[in-house]
Amino acid sequence: MNLGARIVRAAFAAACLPLALAAQSTRAERTNYAETSRHADVMAFLDSLEARAPGTMLRGTIGFSTLGRALPYVVASRPLVRTAAEARRSGRPIVYVQGNIHGGEVEGKEALQALLRDLVLDPRRNVLDSIVLIAVPIYNADGNEGWGPQEQQRGAQDGPAVVGQRPNGMQLDLNRDYIKAEAPETAASLAMFRAWDPDVFVDLHTTNGSYHGYALTYAPSLHPAAMMGAVAPAGPWTRDTLLPELRKRMRERRAFETFDYGNFTGVGGRNDDPTSLEKGGWVTYEHVPRFGTNYYGLRNRVSVLSEAYSHDPFERRVKSTHAFVAELLSFVAERGRTITARTRSSVPATRATARIPIRGRMTTTPFTAPVLVEPLVATGDNVRHEAGLRPGFRRTRTFTAVPMPVFDRFEGTLTQTLPSAWVLDSSMTPVVDRLRAHRIIARRLAGEWSGAGESFVVDSLVRAARPFQGHAEVRLEGRWVSERLTLAPGTWVVPASQSLSVLALIMLEPQSDDGLTTWNGFDAQLAVGGRHPVRRALAAIPLP
Repeated sequence: MNLGARIVRAAFAAACLPLALAAQSTRAERTNYAETSRHADVMAFLDSLEARAPGTMLRGTIGFSTLGRALPYVVASRPLVRTAAEARRSGRPIVYVQGNIHGGEVEGKEALQALLRDLVLDPRRNVLDSIVLIAVPIYNADGNEGWGPQEQQRGAQDGPAVVGQRPNGMQLDLNRDYIKAEAPETAASLAMFRAWDPDVFVDLHTTNGSYHGYALTYAPSLHPAAMMGAVAPAGPWTRDTLLPELRKRMRERRAFETFDYGNFTGVGGRNDDPTSLEKGGWVTYEHVPRFGTNYYGLRNRVSVLSEAYSHDPFERRVKSTHAFVAELLSFVAERGRTITARTRSSVPATRATARIPIRGRMTTTPFTAPVLVEPLVATGDNVRHEAGLRPGFRRTRTFTAVPMPVFDRFEGTLTQTLPSAWVLDSSMTPVVDRLRAHRIIARRLAGEWSGAGESFVVDSLVRAARPFQGHAEVRLEGRWVSERLTLAPGTWVVPASQSLSVLALIMLEPQSDDGLTTWNGFDAQLAVGGRHPVRRALAAIPLP
């Protein structure tokens, strides 16, 4: 084909593209953003899209929900890769984008469907020529189908009128399940992580808090162990390079203001009390890895939380999320080699001596920055003037940049080095199965072994007074004591010389603030004055 013919063909394709996209619309688009998609709508949308773009996308199911609903995923790339092995051989960054982990937070589900359509039906070069995209638009299918009035399900959200519920069919919050992994949805997600090992993970949410001037807020993994440059080179790059660049592009290319995720301190964590801004600053959420993006950063991967602004109209929330993910994919496509160099590198030698945080607290040295605030006006009555707003207040929809301390990161309060290995008695296969679900390697000892090690003596054991997600969380204090370990054949050994050693450390250390001990994984073996069942080997253990 000569140059003139190629130009004509490209022009014709560009002219036809709006018609092609209009013929494949989401439920939100078809209803002018009055409604959001049901599970059946998403399945039908993906079926239709696959039929129209068979050489660019591949449908699959990551697993099934508690109530038996299929959890669909799409792999999209040009040329199309059909297996994880093909994706790795391509050398391209693998990007995993997930929506609807909370059933009432619906904009990620809608934006991800629309973005898939926009990419796979576009005949021009786009990011699919440079990355492998895995999209999971309706991760919490049961929560999505738990329909109810928006005022009850998502009181601070501006539409649509009917949405799903936050938890899954087991009434678990899936974004608190990444360590204990009790829900079938979490098991399915971890299986995808094991198989595809994405370089980039993006989790799409909607806020439920302060009145500010940002269409979308974001965060990297907040666990301090994910931010140690020598331990996790992907974490600092995400926070200090990727996210600031996305903020710039969202402003300059998309006309959306974005900022680090947070809420104003004060009554209810929101600024519907006019005095709240005098009580603190802009504060992010917890650092613990029960949250998906915190968890995934501990795998030394790029991990990004996206939070659309709940007080914006539904259509604007979908479009800001669509724009954010599109810009993120574009930047990843541009910096693919930089990302894979960080995420696929071998384990740094410095890990053997590094002090790695296993507990954290909010930073004690925040930085000061102007934050866009929407002042609220007291009306002097007891009337609720808008959904999600306390009675007696009105919105102004004007925004002022107010300098304030920004608490957007955490610092370690307790650190630990890596041992040569962690060891568990041969009877602890259920614990090993949990570790293996996360792709942490554990092997049985073939013969007897004896060598230097240490055990943890429990000095205090505190169980949470109130259950959380069906658990009474455990916190231990104590001390490690040196001893000579004598291990019988069949003992489980978890070597620290593996790519997920930091995640293994967080999950296995007795004093970790969000490990298997926290979630009652060792309750039967714990007593004050006794030894924790996880021991540390300090000398090398030969393994088959």
